[in-house]
Amino acid sequence: MSNRRSFLQQGSALAGGAILLTAFDSKPFSLFRQRISPADQINVGAIGLNGMGWADLSAAIKIPGVNVVALCDIDKNVLDKRMNELSKMKVDTSRVKTYGDYRNLLERKDIDVVIIGTPDHWHALIMMEACQAGKDVYVEKPVGNSIGECRAMVAAQQKYNRVVQGGQWQRSQQHFKDAVDFVHSGQLGNIRTVKVWCYQGWMKPGPVVPDSAPPPGVDFAAWLGPAPTRTFNSSRFHFNFRWFWDYAGGLMTDWGVHLLDYGLLGMKADVPRSIAALGGNFAYPDLYEETPDTLTTLYEFDGFNLVWDHAMGIDNGSYGRDHGIAYIGNNGTLVLSRGGWEVIEEKQSRNKISRPFEKASDNGLDKHMANFIGVVRSRKMEELHCSIQDGAHVATVAQMGNISLRSGQRLVWDKAAGKFADEKINQEYFMKEYHNGYKLPVI
Repeated sequence: MSNRRSFLQQGSALAGGAILLTAFDSKPFSLFRQRISPADQINVGAIGLNGMGWADLSAAIKIPGVNVVALCDIDKNVLDKRMNELSKMKVDTSRVKTYGDYRNLLERKDIDVVIIGTPDHWHALIMMEACQAGKDVYVEKPVGNSIGECRAMVAAQQKYNRVVQGGQWQRSQQHFKDAVDFVHSGQLGNIRTVKVWCYQGWMKPGPVVPDSAPPPGVDFAAWLGPAPTRTFNSSRFHFNFRWFWDYAGGLMTDWGVHLLDYGLLGMKADVPRSIAALGGNFAYPDLYEETPDTLTTLYEFDGFNLVWDHAMGIDNGSYGRDHGIAYIGNNGTLVLSRGGWEVIEEKQSRNKISRPFEKASDNGLDKHMANFIGVVRSRKMEELHCSIQDGAHVATVAQMGNISLRSGQRLVWDKAAGKFADEKINQEYFMKEYHNGYKLPVI
């Protein structure tokens, strides 16, 4: 990044990611883009481009001075598709190199920022190696696929002092912040229960199909990486990786880290004292999944309970919403979702409070990426909207629910020791086992 430091610190309009991305297409910002010298550019490489990795990269390259220079994916079909799309976006693809092995991308000295959009089981390893290589990192959620991975990722960020943003973009949406400010104002009264739910009608597991050869252009061994070796099956691949324990944690970690995050933020909560989960594959027993399509988890905190409730394939969630967070207080209930928030009056309360629905009005992903790039430029780590510490916190809480379900036990967390009270649970579930010669870096 050579001369970038002095430029970045002078660019107060950009520092901290305060600008909305919609402004970047305006005439004033197009002029500003032209004034950025070649030495002041930020070069980005993206690893994993089939889903959110591509959305993240698309947000990044809207920002003045950010250039995509490398793409990496184990599926050549995905790489070809994204290169074609970059051409349509008027990106100079002659400057963009493609890779099938992320390590070759990390070796490049000219890459400043790495975006990680791989399946979950790759997040920790690539993030830690990227930090070792001197890169700043935007890593998709959940940041880690086990509690132990989350802890190792935090240690790597601290050791190498890199900017690391977790992909929980709701933290950059204004209406989420406004709602939490209202919760913190105390107007709801004592909050006894926080309900967090995710009913996703469009999400269903894949069909049960025979194992087969991987599609042409897919390096399946590289896709598996540190996961156990197995034969390719199309219903475990690409989007459906979410429903298998080797690679992810189901809806609990896919959407849960977004929604549980705001349950925890609203209550200024750390970690629960105990966790009890019940669920299973009740809705689609004939489809291909390991993670539960139906799950209810009770988290016990000091002074309140938090309830997680998820269901795949249906949309009829609480308060007529397919997802949300409800803070249930003595004076009223605040209901928050990606669409907006409102306060529902408690009829029995003398302190009458209500707020009409306030609709969301901004683009959380664009703002989240702008915040990340702003901190890459300013090096003001405290301005990150979702530091690796923040991402690891909520990913750990989500993992606790899954571990309770899988073990069939009500779990007690020993906060002082930083682990479960039952040592057998720690041995079996705390850290993912790595296979095929892959190991996390020693920090």
